[in-house]
Amino acid sequence: MNNNSFSNERFIKRLSLCVGYSCTNNCRFCAVASKRSYPDKTTEQIKTELKESYLSGSREVVFTGGEFTIRKDVFEIVKTARDLGYYIIQAQTNGRRFSSKEFCKNILLSGLNEFGPALHGHTAQIHDFLTRREGSFRQTVLGIYNMKKMTKGKIKTITNTVVTKYNYKYLPQIADLLIKLGVDQCQFAFVHAMGNAGRYFRSVVPKKTDVLPYLKKAINLCKKNKLKVMAEAIPFCLMEGYERYVSELYIPSTELRERGNVVERFEDVRKSDAKAKFIQCRQCIYDKICEGPWKEYPQHYGDKEFKPVRRRSEKERVCSNTI
Repeated sequence: MNNNSFSNERFIKRLSLCVGYSCTNNCRFCAVASKRSYPDKTTEQIKTELKESYLSGSREVVFTGGEFTIRKDVFEIVKTARDLGYYIIQAQTNGRRFSSKEFCKNILLSGLNEFGPALHGHTAQIHDFLTRREGSFRQTVLGIYNMKKMTKGKIKTITNTVVTKYNYKYLPQIADLLIKLGVDQCQFAFVHAMGNAGRYFRSVVPKKTDVLPYLKKAINLCKKNKLKVMAEAIPFCLMEGYERYVSELYIPSTELRERGNVVERFEDVRKSDAKAKFIQCRQCIYDKICEGPWKEYPQHYGDKEFKPVRRRSEKERVCSNTI
């Protein structure tokens, strides 16, 4: 799940490059947990894919996993992306290795210029419970602190928080912590019910309507403190007055490269195969731009939460030019 940014350049092609599924966390909601046994890509495979995608027009790359930063060749791979000419090089990461100042120094020297850590709780109790790794909260928070201090704000920090049954009531508190840490942008991504989240659906995946009051309070807090914020996989019909914060408005065209699979335009596959729309959506004014929820969600909870919007809310009209 890529971290997205508010940008006038959102139509620039991005490469989302999965390097493998090895990870130092074992999150209760991990969407790729069933792929953990697959071998990670070799250094040469990754270099080849970076070159191929650059030649096809990609100018941004987000390294994903698993956990990209635990690879022994992490600095070499980042340098390769820099030398090829990618001008945005982001690590989508659990952030734990960034608790080492030496690691931060080396990856920055290699060319990393965007930092995408994941923080899933405002306390160690919640975050570590979700990651199933004691001490991960401390390391991730320290990683964010180190990167902000070492780069003096010159490297953008874009966080991702997966919204689950365990943490949704604390989204405002998580937002408050992110504000205090000085991150540049945050995203609250509704859990995708694949992998561990699919296996333990009832204990991990909340109802979207239950999440909304806490999500909107968190957005209000971010907006008040001038922290850019988005919400992913929450359809427009549930975001009355907050439509401008729907992540899908800002996701750039993305080439997805996983193990043995290349998707040239992931946005097309996401809309046609990964998300779900309903009969009532045809009556909604947002039908043409809304992707709907991840398809696994209505398979369990149905579609009664999703009601067509007949006209834009007054609040959204007033705030349409404000992010």
